[in-house]
Amino acid sequence: MAEALISVLLEQLASVVYKHTNEAVKLVLDAEKDVKSFSSKLKAIQAVLEDAEKKQVMEASVGDWLKKLKDVSYEMDDVLDEWNTEILRRQVEEMQDKEGENALVTKKKVCFPKPSDCFCFGQANKVIHHHRIARRIKELNEKLTLIAAEREMYGFHQSTIGGHDDQQLIQRQKTSSLVDISMIFGREVEKESLLSKLLRESNQDGGSSQEGKRFLVIPIVGMGGMGKTTLAQLAYNDENVTAYFDKKVWVCVSDPFDEIKIAKAIIESLDKNETQRNSDELETLLLCIKTHVESKKFLLVLDDVWTEDKTKWESLKLSVIMQSCEEGSTVLVTTRKQGVAEMMRATSSMIHLDKLSDKDCLALFNSIAFLDREEDKANGFGVIGEEIVKKCNGLPLVTKTLGSLLWHKKTREEWRDVLNSQIWELEEVEEQVFRPLLLSYYDLTPALKRCVLYCALFPKDYMFDRDNLIELWMSQGYLNSKENKKMRRKSQNYFESLAMRSFFQDFDKDDLGNIIGCKMHDIVHDFVQFLSKKECMIIEVVESATKKMDLSGDKVRHLTLVSVPEGPLPTWCFGCKNMRSLTLLNSKITAISPGSILQMKCLRTLNLRGNKLNEVPKEIGELIHLRYMNLSRSGNFKELPDAVCDLYNLQTLDVSCCDQLEKLPKAMGKLINLKHLHVWGCEELRYLPKGIGSLKSLQVLDWFYLCEGDDEALKLGDLGIMDQLQGSLFIDGLGNKEDASEIEKAQLGNKEHLSHLGVVFQVGDEDGEQRKGDEEILNALQPHQNLEYLVIGNGHATIESLYRIKSLHNLRKLHLYNWRFWEVLPPLGKLPSLEILEIWAMKKVKKVGVEFLGIEEEEEEQVSGILFPKLKQLWFFALKNWEEWAFLSEITIMPRLSELLIESCPKLKALPDFLYKIPALRTLEIKGCPILEGEYEKGVAQHFSHPKPHNSKLLNRRKFSSGCKP
Repeated sequence: MAEALISVLLEQLASVVYKHTNEAVKLVLDAEKDVKSFSSKLKAIQAVLEDAEKKQVMEASVGDWLKKLKDVSYEMDDVLDEWNTEILRRQVEEMQDKEGENALVTKKKVCFPKPSDCFCFGQANKVIHHHRIARRIKELNEKLTLIAAEREMYGFHQSTIGGHDDQQLIQRQKTSSLVDISMIFGREVEKESLLSKLLRESNQDGGSSQEGKRFLVIPIVGMGGMGKTTLAQLAYNDENVTAYFDKKVWVCVSDPFDEIKIAKAIIESLDKNETQRNSDELETLLLCIKTHVESKKFLLVLDDVWTEDKTKWESLKLSVIMQSCEEGSTVLVTTRKQGVAEMMRATSSMIHLDKLSDKDCLALFNSIAFLDREEDKANGFGVIGEEIVKKCNGLPLVTKTLGSLLWHKKTREEWRDVLNSQIWELEEVEEQVFRPLLLSYYDLTPALKRCVLYCALFPKDYMFDRDNLIELWMSQGYLNSKENKKMRRKSQNYFESLAMRSFFQDFDKDDLGNIIGCKMHDIVHDFVQFLSKKECMIIEVVESATKKMDLSGDKVRHLTLVSVPEGPLPTWCFGCKNMRSLTLLNSKITAISPGSILQMKCLRTLNLRGNKLNEVPKEIGELIHLRYMNLSRSGNFKELPDAVCDLYNLQTLDVSCCDQLEKLPKAMGKLINLKHLHVWGCEELRYLPKGIGSLKSLQVLDWFYLCEGDDEALKLGDLGIMDQLQGSLFIDGLGNKEDASEIEKAQLGNKEHLSHLGVVFQVGDEDGEQRKGDEEILNALQPHQNLEYLVIGNGHATIESLYRIKSLHNLRKLHLYNWRFWEVLPPLGKLPSLEILEIWAMKKVKKVGVEFLGIEEEEEEQVSGILFPKLKQLWFFALKNWEEWAFLSEITIMPRLSELLIESCPKLKALPDFLYKIPALRTLEIKGCPILEGEYEKGVAQHFSHPKPHNSKLLNRRKFSSGCKP
């Protein structure tokens, strides 16, 4: 973890000197020299950190040295942040001076109410403050000098660029093609799938990019210890596979990827007497391989491939060699990284290994733990063994390790000790399970290492929200990027990289297939807690024990409290004076004392989601390092204090679903680093402050409340300068005469990173006349072509006003609801990318006909092509007067439709004939449609050309449908 911390710190050292020099802010007289000296020493230490972090596994003294290095690095990070915050404060003051009387935040509102430890007014106080920073930097530089000198004691090796030197401490086990069949449990489904692909029994590459090629590449992907090699061995030794292929070769690749070494291994397996195998010329070796396998059906297994470097893969020229083989030849690859499969362009034939079933895990465990001692199984040991197997969480390597460990333990007490131990406390697990996981960990970049270790803050089986996790990483400085526009994309790449390396699993996806959440395998969670156990702590709060809790000291940097009872935040947790993260889960605190806040001066992340806060104390403004504050679903407070606006470093403010919140601070324009503002579901919030309109760096604003006639309210047109907005934006309350010009000023067409847009008009009088002006507003609504998801509700405009939607060629989901004056549905059939369509509450619609397809009746015979070409899900809800759904044409319509839901349409009489011809349709749900349900039960479904669709639960409606986001 020191390697990751120092990598980020070096960026900050360079950044603060740059700002100091370029802005001519002489905050610290001689500090620049000390900063450069500190940075120089850090760079020298950085060169040996990879070796040091590996040696700490074996040598406790190295771990102590790394701890001292981390402590001084954290402290320097805090000092630099104070320095940088002073620069930010001056920027805000200068901005207000330039804006003068017309400033969004007046000079009077900027003043700090009282002197503080970090911001001292008056020239004398400023000089004292600056000298204090200089003194601290000098002291830290002296500390680092001693630490740098100590590194000579350990004989560290410098890191080699582009290579790994893991052999000293973590021996990579060389694999072979041999396997003990008697020790295999489970994997029957995966084995059959693999054999089917190898033997070409079915076209399982799904019409992929590999279709039609002479050879197939099959990657087996899964986390370390999941059984990838074992599955490959099972297939390799299968008698049918042996009979099918003329030649088979097994090569353990490992890391680094050495093309010459791999080529020699292939030749040696093909012919041990081949003299060419002694050559060091890659071209010579490859020609030799080609000679041996030409016109032969060849199976090549490359076990444990790590490299995602396409040039290395291409230099092996396997595609050329395999093209010379007989058709049906195969390259089988095992890897921990999905990126390897992508690099090989073989994701369509990929086999992903998930955990074993509980039954198979227990069978594997019993076969090892009770070998030659079967009588113990029925003598009390078996029950304990079943509980121990739950610790394995479906991971074969852990199951084997614990089974072997317990075979040597002869008493039930010893078995119970293993059951009650933290898994990382077991030496065998650390040596046999965590070592392989360390290989995956060391393969990460420094920033990715920090990101994955931060997940140790959350309990097992915790469902991570992807975007929230990214914001947490950003708050700790793990995603430093000089360009704000690239930071979020960079952070998403980090998440995807960890996911593809199997650090995450159990992915939760939205309707469009985008990953929105995930979990971490229990063993991976144990592993990251093992690596960060001195810095991260999770405490399940037991009410009777809270008074005895002692967290004094400076070791804990990240603290999570679970199940804190109703009442004030316990003061005992503030012994962690260097705490950078405080997270409360499943807790009910009602207050935080001002004194407690002042004990958290190093805090970067404050996550109080789901509590019952009555008030946010003004002392929160003293937390100058704070980047992330989550108060969502926190119940009872009605406003945030003005002091929140003194948090110049704040990047994320989440108050979503705070149903009592009425007011945000007026001076929010001072939050010049704010990137994410979550206000979804704050139904009592009267308006958004106008100062938000000056936040050019704002990237997420999930809900916009229109408030007319209040000069202090943010206007829709103020969004025009926010060209970095991305993700989701929901605009609520349209319908006034000025809204068309405001929506033009908002320049939604320039917001290329905005993927989800919701536009909701005022409901209006149910029995009133059609509202004028909505059509003009919709005509002004011109979102960017990149938009993927659009919601429009409560509109009074004509069908023609939606014709512009037809130009949104990337639109994948459309939700239209409560258009009370439409008599027909809009023409949507020619939208090329539309996958999900939801039509709700169109009370005047009586017939759905060809106009819905985007054609005129007289055009039916002339139209060619496919209408609704990619539509997969279609939902009609509450069309109270809908009677007929009929297309008379023979045009191909909705060929990919897999799910159709019709609900609360009481007058609908029948389904159209074209539905009976859609082979993809698998879910048909009819509810609240008495006429249609009756026809369906009489046997209408028997006319389908595929098995009868099955009823299913309604889709999980996401954020834009109703209520708070999950």
